[in-house]
Amino acid sequence: MNKPASTDWHAIWLNVRERLRRDLGDPVFDAWIGPLSLESCDKDELSIGASKAFVGKWVANHYVARIERAFVAEGAEPASISIVTLPPRIGEAIAKDALRIDVQPAKPVFNTGYQPAYPLSSPAAGTESSAAGRGLWNKMLHPQQTFDSFIPGAANEFAYGAARAFAEGKNTDFPLLFIHGGFGYGKTHLLNAAALTLRNREKKVLFLRAEDFMRHFLGALQRKDTLAFKDEMRSADVLIIDDLQHICRSVATASEFLYTVNAFADLRRKVIIAADRAPTALEGLGADIKSRIAGGLTIELGKPDRETRLQILKARSADFAKLKPNVMLPLSVLEHLADNEDKSPRETIADFNKLATYVDLTKKQVTIEMIEEIVGLHAGGPSAKTSIEDIQKKTAEYYKLDVRDFYSPQRARRVARPRQVAMYLARKLTTRSLPEIGRRFGGRDHTTVLHACRRIEALCNENEVFKQEVEFLSQMLSKSL
Repeated sequence: MNKPASTDWHAIWLNVRERLRRDLGDPVFDAWIGPLSLESCDKDELSIGASKAFVGKWVANHYVARIERAFVAEGAEPASISIVTLPPRIGEAIAKDALRIDVQPAKPVFNTGYQPAYPLSSPAAGTESSAAGRGLWNKMLHPQQTFDSFIPGAANEFAYGAARAFAEGKNTDFPLLFIHGGFGYGKTHLLNAAALTLRNREKKVLFLRAEDFMRHFLGALQRKDTLAFKDEMRSADVLIIDDLQHICRSVATASEFLYTVNAFADLRRKVIIAADRAPTALEGLGADIKSRIAGGLTIELGKPDRETRLQILKARSADFAKLKPNVMLPLSVLEHLADNEDKSPRETIADFNKLATYVDLTKKQVTIEMIEEIVGLHAGGPSAKTSIEDIQKKTAEYYKLDVRDFYSPQRARRVARPRQVAMYLARKLTTRSLPEIGRRFGGRDHTTVLHACRRIEALCNENEVFKQEVEFLSQMLSKSL
């Protein structure tokens, strides 16, 4: 690729960071990519700095290839990329880490999953104990994600009721609450609401994402100060962990998580956990952890039905109207958005926001016929109805597999090929993006999904029998709508 004589690597780095945030998601980005900085770019040889050695090592082992691909996607090809550990500056080694954070404005959201939690204040620097506990406490919760703003329905009222009773201290004999469900179904909303309620009751709540737990624990290991980490964790009245599936990527953090949960049980304190799947489907969880979780209350947060989706949209519409009184979407448009069974509440809210912003900027009214052009939502057909869960279930049944095989790291052909077929059908029959499809298949990279789609297309061209199998599955899914 011919590059200009002088490449503005710092400007490209900013674009690369935004691309990685979109591809990896906020939790992973904030934990590992956010703290990185572009230190030098001599002769197109890039040096990316990490403030801590364990962060640099983790990025070098897991994300450097993703960083390189992001540069290429931005039209640049660095000669080399190296991850270096930055030396601490005298007097500000602790303060630098404590104050580095990318703050984004909070927005009112209903049932839309995770929203970032930000420190209210930075811990005092200058002592080892303050360094060990950086960022664990004083999390700012999302003020709009309360139990009152959550819209309960048939698919989520059990989880809603249990979380509220747990937070309010009403008849909650169970020591642990485990909520699992798809992306954007409202898990983090419930956890945030529980944390708000508990803090209003003057309970000491520790609310962490799994990536936070892992990052702080690995930092304690690096500092050889795990005792301070354990003491701080166990000083809370209630522990809340979001996205447990990310902890399961590391044996060490999974073990430490078990020790922590056991300690809370021994102290007769409460634990709330959320994950994207049931405990039995989480890779990396040992039988001991599954047994401990099974001793609590495990509830699936299901996909909201049409009526619940419509109520969520009406609530969002009322909230938007408080800021923009002249922007109102017709009820017919809200109903059409609610008809899309494949989208999560988070994605449905995103479609609403896009339509409402269109009305606000253009001063034009939205009609049902305009929805597809503005947000890419088809008025009918399989792409608006087929869900990834349906595709996974039917494909697994056809190939006599368990749906959980699609989430697993197995690469045996008997699993890998059907998994590729399911990814191909998900791209063909739904409106989901490649990164979203990858997340639904065990957190895989979007390039893995793209490779799967190209491979299945090639096999269909080469093998008529295989082509008939894929077409049969596609027709079967279309007819089942």
